[in-house]
Amino acid sequence: MTDEIDKTELLIDERDLGGIYESLRSLIISLVCSAFFLILFAWLSEEVFEGALQRFDLGVRMKVHESLGPDLTKFMLGMTFLGSIGFLTTLFAIVVAVWLAKGMKRPAVWLAIAVGGSVILDVSLKLSFHRTRPVPFVGVVPMTYSFPSGHALSSFCFYGVLAGLLCARVRSRPIRFFIWAASAALVFAIGLSRIYLGVHYPTDVIAGYIAAAAWVSTLLFAARARRLAKSQSAKV
Repeated sequence: MTDEIDKTELLIDERDLGGIYESLRSLIISLVCSAFFLILFAWLSEEVFEGALQRFDLGVRMKVHESLGPDLTKFMLGMTFLGSIGFLTTLFAIVVAVWLAKGMKRPAVWLAIAVGGSVILDVSLKLSFHRTRPVPFVGVVPMTYSFPSGHALSSFCFYGVLAGLLCARVRSRPIRFFIWAASAALVFAIGLSRIYLGVHYPTDVIAGYIAAAAWVSTLLFAARARRLAKSQSAKV
């Protein structure tokens, strides 16, 4: 009888250790990703404002300008609308309202933190770098600064975090794959539309994605650190 109890306790200890190991591994990965994206953003911003990537920006802009056409322009205008502050704010309010009505407070809070942080990050970075907008191919010049792209940053944070929160509640692997693929394709198309319309340099869009990835990685690190601390305190 004692041997059976010892074996049971050993199995429980092994499961606990396995859970701690997985939590620590996820924690370290998210921390490394956050640091990597921060360093990458710092490098990119330095290269941009030293003029090292000017040829890249102009070359890509000219290539994109060659593909201008009425049908493609309509499509790109639609994509850029899906990444606009007005549309994202409306969609955010609808999603949060539905989740709160269903008692899903935690995902609503995490989405609010992700979106709110992305807005603060976008405004802060634009005001810090003061990069002038390029001459647009379509439409008028937006009133805000160019670096980084707010559409790229905000859409990455909103649609990426939304996809993650939805997939956490879906068991079907094909459906999870579809959600992630649709989210990635939409975020990419929104960023591409900003280059196509000429209201951003390519490096603005890339910087927006990198800044968003750093912010989301930081959120994941905070969530996993909180989860690990909570699990450890529950055992004490």
